Amino acid sequence: MTTCDISLYAILDPARTRDRPLAQMASAAARGGATILQYRDKSADTRTLIDNARTIREALAPYDIPLLINDRVDVALAVGAAGVHVGQCDMAPLDARRLLGDDAIIGLTIKTQDHARAAPTELLDYVCIGGVFDTLSKENRQSIGLDGWRDVAQHFRTAAPKMPVGAIAGIDADNVVSVLDAGADGVAIISAIFMADDVEAATRHLRKAVEEAQK
Repeated sequence: MTTCDISLYAILDPARTRDRPLAQMASAAARGGATILQYRDKSADTRTLIDNARTIREALAPYDIPLLINDRVDVALAVGAAGVHVGQCDMAPLDARRLLGDDAIIGLTIKTQDHARAAPTELLDYVCIGGVFDTLSKENRQSIGLDGWRDVAQHFRTAAPKMPVGAIAGIDADNVVSVLDAGADGVAIISAIFMADDVEAATRHLRKAVEEAQK
């Protein structure tokens, strides 16, 4: 397992940036205190994904923040990203690990108890459980709430007690503390960071809330 800090996990999706440059958004989140950044784009062609990922990686270079690519192992390999985040319908973690190697960061989305029980914890560096709350960032018809998050997270606290367990979907400055108080090791956030007028300030505000909740 590769050690990674998911405490403030920024997800950069071009659909949720108000059409601002991806490099600018990535740099602002890094300056504000994001601990890891995922590039997610469900609609771009492969060449665009690679070009954008390279641009983001260059923007993050001064800050020593790992860049993960959503789903696309080929893009991660092409740009030398730190790893990937995969969902339940993406490439299996076993195949991603074979391609990326032992040092890569691999995370997995978990939505249900069945997903949790089936997760190959020995191949993963973290999991992210959700959606916790309703969100406009992606289709999320079955938000599980904090009680649902706790129920699923309990599996990993027993099966892989050292693995970071994050929370995703609908998390913002108003509810981030409640998520962390529920036991999350980190929060994955899209809109509350990248739809903000001032991305750096919004990230800094969230980072302060995370740090205070984790004391």
